[in-house]
Amino acid sequence: MQKTMKAIVKARGEYGGLEIREVAVPAVGKDDVLVKIRKNGICGTDMHIYKWDAWAQRTIKPPMILGHEFVGEIIALGENVDWLEIGQLVSGEGHVVCGHCRWCITGQQHLCRATQGIGVNRDGVFAEFAAIPANNIWICDPTIPENVLAVQDPLGNAIHTAFSFPILGEDVLITGAGPIGLMAVPVAKMAGARNIVITARRDAPLELAKKLGATRTVNVKKEKIRDVFEELNMKEGFDVGLEMSGNPEAFADMVDNMANGGKIAILGIFAEDVKLDWDKIIFRMLTLKGIYGREMYDTWYKMTALLTSGLSEHIEKTITHEFHYSDFEAGFDAMIKGEAVKVVLNW
Repeated sequence: MQKTMKAIVKARGEYGGLEIREVAVPAVGKDDVLVKIRKNGICGTDMHIYKWDAWAQRTIKPPMILGHEFVGEIIALGENVDWLEIGQLVSGEGHVVCGHCRWCITGQQHLCRATQGIGVNRDGVFAEFAAIPANNIWICDPTIPENVLAVQDPLGNAIHTAFSFPILGEDVLITGAGPIGLMAVPVAKMAGARNIVITARRDAPLELAKKLGATRTVNVKKEKIRDVFEELNMKEGFDVGLEMSGNPEAFADMVDNMANGGKIAILGIFAEDVKLDWDKIIFRMLTLKGIYGREMYDTWYKMTALLTSGLSEHIEKTITHEFHYSDFEAGFDAMIKGEAVKVVLNW
């Protein structure tokens, strides 16, 4: 086994600041597995770190290996790991939890307050090899394309958000046509939503949303959400909202267009304070639910079931660019320019 490996490292606390370094292959703890990485997805979190925004400056401690989206092959097992096998194709949960708090021991690990993010609070997976806690490993169905397996982390976010409330037969509004908002479109369609309307400020992602099954797209620079009500035979407003934009105006627009008793799942992260008309939320009895990551591991079970039942071909459409890991700057550049939806790095 080789002693060193190539890795993409956030080397400096500045815009960009990434470089490929030769680093030690990580040690495999007794409860870990060593994964030989095949492919990575570049995530919105990686973009925050690349841009070195206020959140990244508070959170990231360079030098650190980036990345948390991956698919790879197990090549070594820790001494306590007897339920996994060398050679298995795997991905994994990017949130490492404590395992002993109230939420962890009751099977609600996604609520653990001691959560550490791979590629955020500890070294990540943009490398030839990664040591991952065995409890975080997800065994992949090999019939699913590896590019899709590499982006299960954000897809899991979309599924967690979309399934937060019953959507069978409901009218669903998605604000934000970024990667996760777009992934939520075919998920909502497979779950039986009646109408799926998605908003954005650019036409290109909305064109992709149509191909993914959106009933109607709305470029908010050109028309209002309410303009589609009559067209879609909607009387009162949307039953379920999926906030994926992190844009205060989009969120306020969603609140304005919900039916009484409507339910909103909020995944988008806001860079500034959001001012809402709380009278609308209270007197129209709206429900707001914050979403972070995936439910461990119920979301992963649902995700595999959906991917093997037809979702995979839709998610492939969101992967618009693929680069060799040595050309990672081109991948980040494609995302910054808005040319890419999802970028995969190939090791």
